[in-house]
Amino acid sequence: MTPIANSATNDPARFGKRGRLFRKYAAMFVAVMSLALAINGLSDIWFSYQEQRALLIRIQHSEAEAAAEKITQFLKEITGELEWATQLPWSLRTVDEWRFDAVRLMRRLPAVTEITQLDAHGLEQFQVSREAPDVIGSHADHAADPAFIGAMKNKVYYGPVDFVRESEPYMTIAVAGEGRDVGVMMARVNLKFIWEVVSRIHVGKHGRAYVVGAQGRLIADPDISMVLRNTDMSRLEHVRAARASLSGGSTPYPHALDIKGQRVLSAYAPVAPVNWLLFVELPISEAYAPLYASIKRSGILLLALLAFAAFAGVMLAHRIVVPIRSLHRSAERIAGGDLTQRISISTGDELEVLGEQFNEMAARLQDSYANLERKVEERTRELEVANQAKSRFLAAASHDLRQPLHALGLFVAQLQRRMNAAERKQLIGRIDAALSAMNELFNALLDISKLDAGVLTPNVTSFPVAQLLKRVETTFAGAAREKGLSLRVIPNSAWVRSDLILLERIVLNLVSNALRYTNKGCVLIGCRLHGDRLRIEVWDTGIGVPHDQQKNIFGEFYRLGDPSGERRAGLGLGLAIVDRLGRLLDHPIRVASSVGKGSCFSVSVPRIAAPAEAKEAPPVRALRTPSGKLVTVIDDDPLVLEGMGGLLRSWGYRVVTAENDDAALAGHIEHGAKPDLIISDYRLLNGKTGIEVIARLRAHLGADVPAFLVSGDINPTLLREARVNGFHMLHKPVKPMVLRALVSQLLKKPAGSGEMNRPQRTH
Repeated sequence: MTPIANSATNDPARFGKRGRLFRKYAAMFVAVMSLALAINGLSDIWFSYQEQRALLIRIQHSEAEAAAEKITQFLKEITGELEWATQLPWSLRTVDEWRFDAVRLMRRLPAVTEITQLDAHGLEQFQVSREAPDVIGSHADHAADPAFIGAMKNKVYYGPVDFVRESEPYMTIAVAGEGRDVGVMMARVNLKFIWEVVSRIHVGKHGRAYVVGAQGRLIADPDISMVLRNTDMSRLEHVRAARASLSGGSTPYPHALDIKGQRVLSAYAPVAPVNWLLFVELPISEAYAPLYASIKRSGILLLALLAFAAFAGVMLAHRIVVPIRSLHRSAERIAGGDLTQRISISTGDELEVLGEQFNEMAARLQDSYANLERKVEERTRELEVANQAKSRFLAAASHDLRQPLHALGLFVAQLQRRMNAAERKQLIGRIDAALSAMNELFNALLDISKLDAGVLTPNVTSFPVAQLLKRVETTFAGAAREKGLSLRVIPNSAWVRSDLILLERIVLNLVSNALRYTNKGCVLIGCRLHGDRLRIEVWDTGIGVPHDQQKNIFGEFYRLGDPSGERRAGLGLGLAIVDRLGRLLDHPIRVASSVGKGSCFSVSVPRIAAPAEAKEAPPVRALRTPSGKLVTVIDDDPLVLEGMGGLLRSWGYRVVTAENDDAALAGHIEHGAKPDLIISDYRLLNGKTGIEVIARLRAHLGADVPAFLVSGDINPTLLREARVNGFHMLHKPVKPMVLRALVSQLLKKPAGSGEMNRPQRTH
C-alpha cells in the first residue's frame, strides 16, 4: 500500500522540536494546581482574618454595651429611689420620721453620700449627710441651683461630674415630685461605686474597661488610682473620635493607642441617660493571637498541599503523556501506510476510550481504503445521471424554445409580403401566441429561481374561496372547450386564510396540468371540509400517474409520458412550482391517482369563519398615463432601448434612453429636467450593475428618484441582491401590460416615500 504521510510526519526530531509533553504538562499541572491552592488558601486566610477581626469587634461592642447597660441601671436605681421618696408627704411628717426615711434611703443606696429636700420654691427643708451633721429647716435658697432648675423643668436632673479635692468623682442627681408643693429631692452620688461595675468586666487577660465623663475625665477604671488622679482621657484620639460620633460624626477606627501608648482594639458604648462613654480595650497582640496562630497553621498546610500538588501533577502528567505518545507512534505508522496498526491502552478512563476510538478509526480507515474505488465509481455514476438529467433538461428547453422562435421567424417572413387586414390580424394573433408560449416557459424558470432564492414573502390575508374558483373557471373555460372537455367548478361559500396570488398560482397550475393530461371526459374543481381546513381538489379523467412516479412528478423538469405516444406541451416545472409554493405557505399538497382512470390533486388551506359583512372588492380602474412625466431607460442593448423607448412614448411619456449613467445625465441636461422614474438593466457595460448606476444618478440629482430593474438573468443571488437593496425586478421578456402597470404604480408615489422601492411580487 502506498504511504500517505510526508517526510515531516515521520521525522523523529519533529516531536522533540515541539517540546517534551511530559515537562510541558507536568509544569502546567503543577502551576495550575499550585495557583488554585494558593488562591484558595490565601483567600481563606484573608476572609478568616476579616471575619475574626469583625467577630472580635462585635464581642468588644457587646461587652461595652452590656457594661453601659449596668451603669445605666445603677443610675436609674438611684433615680427610682429618689422618685419614691418625693411621693412621701414630708410636710406632714416629724423630723424624726423624715430623718429615719432618709437614713433608710441612704442605706439602700450606698453610693449616695448626701440627701437634700427642697420645697417648691427652692428653699432647703432637710439635709442628711454621711460626712457632715444633719441640717433641718435651714431654708437656704437653692432656687438658682442648676439641679433645682433642671429637676423642676425636666423632672430628673443629672449633674456634671466634679472631683472633690481634685480626686474623687461625684455627681448630683435631682428628682422633682409630682405635686406642686412637693419640691425636689437632691442626692450627692459618689461615682467610686461604679468601679465595682467596671472591675467585673473581664476583657481577655490584659484588657480593661473604663468610663469617661462628658468632660473627658476618667470616672471609673479597674485601676482606682487613675480615677483618683483625675486622669484626663480626652487627649486620646479614639476618645475624641467617639465623643464626636455622638454628635453625628463618623465611627472611630477600632485600632487605637491606649493611655500607655500601647496598640489596642477598642470599642465603646454610650451610657444613658448621662453623656458618658464606656470603653472596652484589648491589646492587639492578644486580640489577634488566635488569628495569627490560625494563619500560621494555614500557611504550613498550604505548603504541604503545594508539595502534594507538585507530586500529583508529575504523576498525572506521566499518566496522560505515556498514552499520548503511544497514540502518536501509532498515528505515525498509520500515516506511513500501515493501516493494520492498533494500540492497547489500559488506564480505565477516557484515555482508554480514546485508544478504542483510535483503533475503530483505523479499522474504518482501512475499510474506507478498501471501498474507496467502489464509492468513486458510485459517485461517478451519480454525476453521470445528474449530467444526463441536465442534458435532457437543456434538450427539452432548447426544443420548447426553438418551437416558438421558429414560428416567429416564419410569421415575420409572412409579414414581408402584402396581405389584407384580416390576414394581418390573424398573423399578429399567432405571433402573440408564440410570444405567450415563450413567456410561459421563461416565467416558469423565473418562478423556480425565486422560490429557490427565498425572495418570495407570502402576503397572508382572509378572502372567500369563491373569488379564487371564479378566476379559475374564467381562465380555463375556453381552453377546456377547445379541447372538448367538460370543466365544472362547484361553488363554495367558505373563507380561507392564505396568500391569494400564490394560492391562485397553485390551483391554476393544478388545473392546467389536469387539462394537459386529460384527452376526454371532464375536469372537476371543488372543495371539501377537513376539520379546521378546507381542501381544494382538482379531479380529472386523464391518463393517471403510476404509483411509483407520484413522488417524481413534483421534481424539476419531469414530464410524465403518455401511453398513446402523444407529446405533451410544457417543460415539467408546473408541479415543481406547486410543491415549492405549498411548502412556502405551509399548505400540504396531496395526490391520488390510478393509471387510465384519472387523478385527484388537492391543496389544504386554513379555513376561517366568514366575516359578518364581507366587503366587495374595489372596482378596477383603467390605467392613466400621468402627463409630462420623464422616464429614463438605461440598457446596453440598442434594440431593447429602441423598443422600450418607443413603447413608453406610445403611452404618452417623455423618454431619455442611454447606454450608461453618463449618457443618462447628458439626456437630463438636454431635457432640462430631473427624471420621474429610472428603468435600468441589471448588467451594463464595463462590469457596472443597474444598482450602482441608479445610486450614482440619485446622488448626482440629489433626489430619491423611483426606480426598478429589468434583467434576463434568473440567478438566485441576483434576486436576493435586488431584494436587499429594495428594488423591484422584472425579467425579460416583459409583458407590456405588466411593464405599464408597474410604471404607473411607481409614478403615482411621491419621491422619498417609504413605499417607493419596497420589493414586490411578479406574476
